[in-house]
Amino acid sequence: MSAAAEPALFAGRRFAVVGLGRAGLAAATRLAAWGAEVKAWDDGEAARDAARAEGVAVVALERRNLEGVDALVLSPGIPHRLPKPHPVAAMAQEAGVPILSDVELLYRAVRATGSRARFAGITGTNGKSTTTALLAHILRRAGLAVEAGANLGPPALALKILGSDGVYALEMSSYMLERLATIRFDAAAMLNLSADHLDRHGDMAGYAAAKRHIFDRQDGTCTAVVGVDDAPSAAMADELASGPARLIRVSGLRAVPGGIHAAEGRVIDARGPSPIRVASLVGHPTLPGSHNAQNAAAATALARSLGLGPVAIADGISCFPGLPHRQQPVAEIAGVRFINDSKATNADAASRALGCYPRLFWIAGGRAKEGGIAPLAPYFPRIAQAFLIGEAAGDFAATLSAAGVAHTVSGTLERAVADAFAAARREAPAVVLLSPACASFDQFPNFEARGEAFARHAAALAAQAPSCGVAS
Repeated sequence: MSAAAEPALFAGRRFAVVGLGRAGLAAATRLAAWGAEVKAWDDGEAARDAARAEGVAVVALERRNLEGVDALVLSPGIPHRLPKPHPVAAMAQEAGVPILSDVELLYRAVRATGSRARFAGITGTNGKSTTTALLAHILRRAGLAVEAGANLGPPALALKILGSDGVYALEMSSYMLERLATIRFDAAAMLNLSADHLDRHGDMAGYAAAKRHIFDRQDGTCTAVVGVDDAPSAAMADELASGPARLIRVSGLRAVPGGIHAAEGRVIDARGPSPIRVASLVGHPTLPGSHNAQNAAAATALARSLGLGPVAIADGISCFPGLPHRQQPVAEIAGVRFINDSKATNADAASRALGCYPRLFWIAGGRAKEGGIAPLAPYFPRIAQAFLIGEAAGDFAATLSAAGVAHTVSGTLERAVADAFAAARREAPAVVLLSPACASFDQFPNFEARGEAFARHAAALAAQAPSCGVAS
C-alpha cells in the first residue's frame, strides 16, 4: 500500500503513548500519520525532547486527559501490573482504558485496509529471534512479500502495510503478548520455557500463561507450533492438542511422531505416512547445536503451514546468514576463534552455546538473573577457564570455585577478552566464547552494545597480529 493511502486509517481515534524509545516513538509517529490524535509521554527528558523533534505532542498524562482515549500504548518494558504498575498505566486501568501492544494496532491497521495478510508470531524464552529471522528469510527466498520485526528489529508500527499476499513474521515477547485484544496469528510458535522475567509475571505459571496468549483466538484454519524439548512446553502442547488450531510438535533433540524434528543433522517432517527429509543442518555455520535444530524445525513447521514446500524451505535454511550476537564468529587470531553470543542473557540461553563446544574459554557475567549460573553445572567440565565481568563476577566466582572450575575475575569485558586470548592461544586451536548468562545493564545499555564491544576488542587484538584476520 502506498503511504498516501494510509493516513485515514485511524482518523477520529485518540491514543495515549507512554515510553518513547524505539517502539513507542514509532507508535506515536505512525498513529499520528494515520490521522489519530496522539498524546505521548516518557519519564526521561531526552526521550521527550527527541519525540518533540519528530513532531509528537508530548503531554504530562493525567486522569483527566485519559478520558475518551481509545487505548494506551505502553512500551513493552514498562509494567502495567507487576512488580508495580506505571502511574499512567494504573490511571488507565482505573478509567477503563485498554492497554495495548503496538502489534495489536498493526493488526487492526492492516485489517482496516481490507488486506488479508497473514500473521505469524513466534515466542519462547530463547530462540525466538533466530526463528523469526529464519522464517522471514525462508519466505523471502520463496518470493513472498514479508515484513519482520516487533520484539526483533523494526518495531511493529514501523513495518509496511502489506497486501493480502503478504506475511508478517513477528517476534513476540511475553510483555507484548499480555497486551493483545483482537489479533489472531494464522501461524504461532512457542519454542521453549525456562524461568525468566518472573518479576513481571509473578511466578513461572504466570510467565507460561503470558506466553500461551500467542495462541488466543486461533481457529481451525490456524496452526499452533510448540517445542517439546522441555517439560513446561510439552505440557502446553498437550493442552493445545484438542484444538481448535492444528498442532505441530517440534524438537531439536528427538523424533516426534506426527511432528517435525531434527535427527542426525536433518530436519524431518514426520507428519505424513512417509517422513520427509526437508533440510540439512550438517556443518551449518549459523545454526549450530540442538537449540538451533529446534529453531529450524519450528521455522519449517511455520513455513509449511503457510504453504511452502520442502524444496523452498531447504533453500532458505541452506543460505540463512544468521543473526548478530547469537553464536556469531567475529574473529580468528592465531587459531583462536572468538564467538559472540551476547544475546545469552540468562543461564538457559548460555547453556545452548556451552553445549556446542567440547572445550572453551568462557567470558561470563553482568547483571545476574535469578539462579545465577548454578544450572550450568553440567557444562562446567567443558570450561578450560572462565573470565568473569560485571556485577555478577563475585557470585559466579564462588559458584565456579565450589565446582573446581578455573576462573579469573577480569572485571571489564576489554580485560576479559585479553585475558581469555592469552590463555586460549596456549591451547590453539581454541574457542573464546562470550555467552554472559546475564543482562548487560551494569556495564552496557543493551546486549547489542556488549556484543559490539566484544567484536571490537577482538578486532583490536587481531590488528596486533597482521597475519591473522577478523571474520566477516
